[in-house]
Amino acid sequence: MPPLLAFWVHDLSPFIIRFGENFGLRWYGLAYVLGFLAAGWMLMRYHRAGRSALPAGQVADCIFALVLGVLIGGRLGYFVLYDFDLLAHQPLAILRVWEGGMAYHGGLIGATVALGWFARRHRLPFLHLGDVLATTVPAGLLFGRIANFINGELWGKISVVSWAVIFPKSAPPGTPVALIPPRHPSQLYEAALEGALLLAYLQWRFWKSDAVRTPGRLSGEFLIGYAIMRIVGEVFREPDEGVSPILGLSRGTFYSLFLLLAGAILIIRGLRRRTPDEPAAGSD
Repeated sequence: MPPLLAFWVHDLSPFIIRFGENFGLRWYGLAYVLGFLAAGWMLMRYHRAGRSALPAGQVADCIFALVLGVLIGGRLGYFVLYDFDLLAHQPLAILRVWEGGMAYHGGLIGATVALGWFARRHRLPFLHLGDVLATTVPAGLLFGRIANFINGELWGKISVVSWAVIFPKSAPPGTPVALIPPRHPSQLYEAALEGALLLAYLQWRFWKSDAVRTPGRLSGEFLIGYAIMRIVGEVFREPDEGVSPILGLSRGTFYSLFLLLAGAILIIRGLRRRTPDEPAAGSD
């Protein structure tokens, strides 16, 4: 085993620009902005290529609805799925956004509700919108997981692989660096799996197949792909402190099982209701 000080000690700041003790522009906030901008850019490309029924003039409105859904759902989901005791005893804690706390599964539910509202209001096919948007989501996951790494949070399990990292936040305050064990940079594993790999796969499916003509197919493949990647990532990730497992599984793994099921249902449903091979796009 190499000496602990042979490993890189994480010393990155979560702030891009800092204006005070706990106030400034954060990398995590930038990750959200980049994720939504990337989604908007891809949606515009889809429309110009005639592969999306979402009019170009409604892309910004759709993204705005999704922003609200993700932020509200992610915040509520964190407390309901991971810290319900705090919510029950201190309900106003949900407003302390500067303390962090977002759950991907909650954000996904919030985004789905927002998309349903948007589709109904503009009379657009919900499953089709879900399909085209699903192909853009991994870009946000990629940026978000990189931001998790920069923040030095959601670290991995103890390891002595040569690329392991010493995360000072993983030990009690004041612990000498020489006594802090190195860990897997699981945030980067998840960025590669949930982000880059899943994004490449879904882009390939969108552009090089007719999957978009089967409503629900791409959404189902996204849910299954994300669930598998998340479960693999959980193997290397340290469970959140104070969060008990469910049926012997980490919370992330357990909740991902429901995504696997939902994805399979969407794919089966889509195959049974496959649409004719005409272009999916509408016009402004």
